[in-house]
Amino acid sequence: MNTRKLGPAERAAAISVLRDPDHELDVLVIGGGITGTGAALDAVTRGLSTGLVEARDWGFGTSSRSSKLVHGGIRYLEQLNFSLVREALVERGLLLQRIAPHLVRPVRFLYPVTAPVIERAYVGAGMLLYDLFARTGGRPPGVPWHRHLSRRRLVRDAPGLDPRAFRGGLVYSDAQVDDARYVAMVARTAAAYGAHVAGRVRVEGFLRVGERVVGVTARDLMTDEVIEIRAKQVVNATGVWTSDVQAMVGERATFQVRASKGVHLVVPKDRFRSKHGLLLRTEKSVLFVIPWGRHWLIGTTDTDWRLDRAHPAATATDIDYLLERVNRVLRTPLTREDVEGVYAGLRPLLAGENEETSKLSREHLVAQPVPGLVMVAGGKFTTYRVMAKDAIDAASDALESSGMTGRVPASITAEVPLLGAEGFRAAWNRRTRIARAFGMHPSRVEHLLGRYGSLAHEVLDLIAERPELAEPLPGADDYLAAEIVYAADSEGALHLDDALARRTRISIEAWDRGVAAAPVAAGLMAEVLGWSKARTRDEVRKYLARVEAERASQEQLSDEAADRVRLSAPEPGGQAAVRGSG
Repeated sequence: MNTRKLGPAERAAAISVLRDPDHELDVLVIGGGITGTGAALDAVTRGLSTGLVEARDWGFGTSSRSSKLVHGGIRYLEQLNFSLVREALVERGLLLQRIAPHLVRPVRFLYPVTAPVIERAYVGAGMLLYDLFARTGGRPPGVPWHRHLSRRRLVRDAPGLDPRAFRGGLVYSDAQVDDARYVAMVARTAAAYGAHVAGRVRVEGFLRVGERVVGVTARDLMTDEVIEIRAKQVVNATGVWTSDVQAMVGERATFQVRASKGVHLVVPKDRFRSKHGLLLRTEKSVLFVIPWGRHWLIGTTDTDWRLDRAHPAATATDIDYLLERVNRVLRTPLTREDVEGVYAGLRPLLAGENEETSKLSREHLVAQPVPGLVMVAGGKFTTYRVMAKDAIDAASDALESSGMTGRVPASITAEVPLLGAEGFRAAWNRRTRIARAFGMHPSRVEHLLGRYGSLAHEVLDLIAERPELAEPLPGADDYLAAEIVYAADSEGALHLDDALARRTRISIEAWDRGVAAAPVAAGLMAEVLGWSKARTRDEVRKYLARVEAERASQEQLSDEAADRVRLSAPEPGGQAAVRGSG
């Protein structure tokens, strides 16, 4: 393995290799979401020389703003899409049991029923099929069977629900994940196996020899330098930005990707009591209420989005819709004052001509519009590994058929655990001893193990060297100062927004959305990244502007108005733009 870190030095070393005119990669992956990072890991573990570039932060787009579920998609059973559900459930078990037990964990959901016989039988048959599919992959599913609840038992398990809203229910299992942390860990794992990984590198064009794509031109957004990266095969995994990349190639679009906006609310866990999450039917789709530490996540919407794809904006209409739907089953209704955080993300859906986004396919496609270029789009977070495998299969076939390489081995990512997975269960069993050794409360160690797995010792080592880093951040008691230092030193965080919105979830979990934590976190990052005082102030200013713009956009009634307000906040600037003394 090469490096377990994605710090500034490692990024510089990766760019040095990528820009080397004498170094031609076998595969260059564009896009640092879950599919792109997964493709890089798949390629490098087959023995291919691999590069990975991302224009912003790891998981910046779709992959950090999902429902944070690893699931089969129980609603797809009604659409008779059995193959998609089975594939996703097999992957769910693989992630839970082998690939990332430290990041993916089981979660139980309650489905309240209103018709005690017909609905219970119908839903129960679907959940039985769901459980059976999960047990067809040759591995333990990692979750228990579903079960039926009487009305009396449901009232006991979920006293926060309005007893007049149901006649009983069923409980079934899926899994959840901190999606942004997962993506960053996949990128780190790819780097550990030798991939040359660099964030904040934006592809601006393709290098061509005749019809063949032989690499890209890209801009290092931290220095504003333009570089050329040469590769035998380029894999485009840019999700909702797929059309932009296709336009760079200058070819007719192989397929269309439409963006569907999904909005989620974050509310405190104490606003209503339930042992389980909730799955509720709406007129168009389903609504999840998901346990999330000391919070609930409530979502999602499913509406067409044709505006800015980097910063999709939630509206007051979206928020009111979610509150109105969930309040139909709660004993004490939620109000806007109960909402701690709001986030909006975009799903990259394979588009037909006139289909509603809620009916578009969650399956994926792989295409080769021109020699040297592979495009992959669609799919869902849970099946990222399959998407990545299919994309690298296509690239490998092209390498072999063109004689550019010998026989490329088959994918092995089903057997490759992410960093932090090996030794996680042993560390979890020793969590009380670890807490005693570092003078910490066991719940703090559990928090670190659930975010870093067996790599939690690296965060604890920082605290051992500098005890002051054991202090929680202002306004964000769940997160320690050491985690911000670690984000900049080892996890590729280059801006304050990276640390507060993705390496941690302070931007949606804290009541002030990170305003109090921002100056302290920026100071900690400055020590690692060598920021000047001016740069540090600029990072804080831009983060606070982001918070203000998001809050204001969530008061607007239309997508267009919310989009205009959200875009009033400046983007985090590159180092070259704000370098200075002071």
